[in-house]
Amino acid sequence: MKTLEATVDAVLIGDHPESFITRRLEEVNLEFGGIPGDRHFGMIIASNSRQPMYPKGTEILNRRQISILSVEECSQIAEKLGLEYVLPEWLGANLLLSGYSDLTQLPMGSRILFPNGTGLICMGENQPCVLPGEVIQILHGNQPKLAAQFVRAAYKRRGVVCAVERPGKIQKGDQVKILVNDFSKPMQ
Repeated sequence: MKTLEATVDAVLIGDHPESFITRRLEEVNLEFGGIPGDRHFGMIIASNSRQPMYPKGTEILNRRQISILSVEECSQIAEKLGLEYVLPEWLGANLLLSGYSDLTQLPMGSRILFPNGTGLICMGENQPCVLPGEVIQILHGNQPKLAAQFVRAAYKRRGVVCAVERPGKIQKGDQVKILVNDFSKPMQ
């Protein structure tokens, strides 16, 4: 099993019901279900367009409890959009990591472990959608069509979504271990 390391550069929460934008915190206490108060918190969700195999509104397991981006991929998105920077807040992120430039390629089933034993399990790539693009467009109104360009710019750079496997505290500055799942010898 391949082990990588990264640093938590930011911890964020989406606790404003009218906004997609997240805000920074120094630390959070994760529960099974994610970050209490975050818009993605919960063990179950109603299915939507991301789960076309179920009728819309069907109760299903919430695999999108935590959204994670990398500093490096945010920089790549910004470059593709011709912007100086793209903040994780604009993309609705819960965690921003640095030191692992290919975060979006992290295989499903990989683990992200924090120094105190808190653990996340990767549930897959976070597919780009227009919501962050609309936020970026509002903030950079002088550049037309950013909302539409975002999906293409963020393709394979949008980070991953995770579920909480072991609750606990996470904080800015944590050094994390990333255990990369190998499908020929998968972690159980």
